[in-house]
Amino acid sequence: MLLPVNVTLAVVLAVLLAAAVTVAALCRLDHARGIAVAGLRAAAQLAAVSFLIGWVIRAVPLLVCFLLLMFLVAVRTAGRRITPNRTWWWAAAPIAAGVLPVVAALLLTGLVPPRGVTLIPVAGILMGGALTATVLGGRRALDELESRHGELEAGLALGLPDREARLEVARPVVSEALLPGLDQTRTVGLVTLPGAFVGMLLGGASPVQAGAVQLFVLVALLAVQAVAVAVVLELVACGRLHRVPLIPAEGE
Repeated sequence: MLLPVNVTLAVVLAVLLAAAVTVAALCRLDHARGIAVAGLRAAAQLAAVSFLIGWVIRAVPLLVCFLLLMFLVAVRTAGRRITPNRTWWWAAAPIAAGVLPVVAALLLTGLVPPRGVTLIPVAGILMGGALTATVLGGRRALDELESRHGELEAGLALGLPDREARLEVARPVVSEALLPGLDQTRTVGLVTLPGAFVGMLLGGASPVQAGAVQLFVLVALLAVQAVAVAVVLELVACGRLHRVPLIPAEGE
């Protein structure tokens, strides 16, 4: 066991969280309060999930409901990060488009058995990667459309359709959403030893087995995030996902 679950662990976690909040506040960084709330929420949610997983893995209907809950939380989190208006629910499309085909392929090939103890962690990792890519891609695209609105209008004045004009502005920057996943994959084993690798080693697997699992996770995440970014770009270009519809989308 890597960490003992005792009072010492609780104290260390509290000190680390307080330090993060203090540094953010003293340096006048954004989200100081958000750091505190996120840390407390993480503790409460992980405590609940730790008990809940042991229960839901016993029955397929409960497992499906739990996976659906994970998906809905990911969609709302990503969507509300991108936009405050009702179009946030379109964040379901890039997350689903990235995660569902990969999970289906893993189940059909037998690489991941349809058991909660394996399916929940794998689906959680993939949804987390899709969530991050969707948020970064969506926010970056909409920020660019707002800051370069004059160029967007110029493209429309030259006769470009709405979708093509938005793509010309947003496409060059949206790919930046793939950089965290690319950097993690490029530096694995050299800079970091990600969670799947460490977890396999602590669970008694050989270094080769742990490396194979980690490679699978990283490559699957690259596929999921590439699809998520492509879909969120298309949603922004079509005007389905927006903040303030300065230029109405076709058909709206």
